Amino acid sequence: MATPNKPTPTSASHNIPTEGTAAADTSAEAPRFAQLRRRRIVAHIITTLLAIGLIYLLFHDTLPSRSNTKAWDYTLNLVIGQVGAMIVVSVAIGFSTVLFQTVTANRILTPSIIGFDSLFLLIQTIMIWTVGATVGEEGSIFDHALANYSISAGLMVIFAMTLYGWLLVGKRIALPTLLLVGLVFGLVFRSITGMFQRMLDPAAYMQLQSVMFADFSFVNPTLLMISGGVTALCAIFALLRHRRYDVMLLGRDPAISLGINHRRETIIVLFLCTLFVSSATALVGPVLFFGIIIANASYQVLSTQRHIHTLPLSAGLGIIGLAGGQYALRQLGVEGSLSIVIEFIGGLFFLFLLLKGRTA
Repeated sequence: MATPNKPTPTSASHNIPTEGTAAADTSAEAPRFAQLRRRRIVAHIITTLLAIGLIYLLFHDTLPSRSNTKAWDYTLNLVIGQVGAMIVVSVAIGFSTVLFQTVTANRILTPSIIGFDSLFLLIQTIMIWTVGATVGEEGSIFDHALANYSISAGLMVIFAMTLYGWLLVGKRIALPTLLLVGLVFGLVFRSITGMFQRMLDPAAYMQLQSVMFADFSFVNPTLLMISGGVTALCAIFALLRHRRYDVMLLGRDPAISLGINHRRETIIVLFLCTLFVSSATALVGPVLFFGIIIANASYQVLSTQRHIHTLPLSAGLGIIGLAGGQYALRQLGVEGSLSIVIEFIGGLFFLFLLLKGRTA
């Protein structure tokens, strides 16, 4: 009786990877990993140096030639407020956009898509419509930085946690449905805001315009300290949990299989995004498309989505964009147009990403 053919040691050796083969593959990948690591380090160094250099140019270009004068002191405080606002907004918008894109697994979405900016404008409009532009010598609650920020941020957090927490935990709906609900609420908030704005008197409407558009020219020092403190705490908290967010990049099911409570982490990210957006919006006003630019730029520069790299680099690129844009527009004599330029470029970039994704 014929015996079945048995594989020879020579043929088997071609199918089973040996230790030498694995070592060769590892050694082949080592130079590429080293090159990517050097690239990321260089990217962080260059970004930091550019940000510091542009901030120096802002101070050098704005401050008067003669120091120790009233004009010099006033200008110094003004520039410190502007630069501080740029740093806070860059960190808040950069971190919130990267984290939001992590939980949504989409690079063209921002927290603005679920109505955070629209809710802030609605709160400000109702506040000034209720209490008026100015009440008495001390002004209304709209003019009080701490009270205004506390009410706005508090209502935004309550709304986000109540609605989105209930939808995610109670109803257990899918994330695309959550985004659709947020989009509808954003449209509703804009419609209600427009209705209340039509009922404002001209003086109140002029004061409301100060929060309707991003403005880095005059920053409230008290509000800057509050927003900066909240943003710094949230940023540190996010950086300490960067490994969890790296696992969430794999998707919902793989993250759960690796021990991540995906639903709880999503709610935490939404909470952080609420605080980030409320801090930035209360400080300078709504900035819709700025996050898309700096978040996607950080992905392209680093060639990775690891949060320990993308979070700080997105903030650094934001500082470069704001400080460089402010300096360039100041040289052109149109300093107050920074928010308009950001929204214009961001809108074009948003359309580019949509068309690129469609063709891909």
